[in-house]
Amino acid sequence: MSNITLLGLSGALRRASANRQLIREAARLFGTADLTEADLNLPLYDGDLEEGEGIPEAVQHLAAQIAQADAVVISTPEYNKGPSGVLKNALDWVSRTSGTPWADKPVAVMSAAAGRAGGERAQMVLRSFLVPFQSRLLSGPELHLADCRNQFDAEGRLISAPYTKTLQVLMDKLRVEVTR
Repeated sequence: MSNITLLGLSGALRRASANRQLIREAARLFGTADLTEADLNLPLYDGDLEEGEGIPEAVQHLAAQIAQADAVVISTPEYNKGPSGVLKNALDWVSRTSGTPWADKPVAVMSAAAGRAGGERAQMVLRSFLVPFQSRLLSGPELHLADCRNQFDAEGRLISAPYTKTLQVLMDKLRVEVTR
């Protein structure tokens, strides 16, 4: 398979967030692939909005990106022991689109958080959010990047060998799923 397309979904909207950096590092370790970073700055899900105006164009675009990607890499921060509202909102909106963009899609999940658990609880909850979509969610290895603000060098590369090794194994497994 040539020109593998990875879609990155960051649960943080900040351009310089550790979760965006982690997605970029995952793509680098994945190897030859085209990375697209999805825009999750969507309106809050509102049934009245959906009924009155339909699915927003930005949501339709996101669903199309998911459908067209060969694999999806998701990274979430942990807010109050769960994934970000930004990420949950995007998942809720995409679930309202026609078709099944997530079906049988290889998906790797990771988390980056300031705390010492590295977003472990957020990642566990996120995994449960993905179950209804019937994607090919990788079971591991799990990457919970703790103290995330201090884990990247000036070029955006992970500085910790154990984290880098875990991310490499996860990306190797994702590549196998893509070519399966």
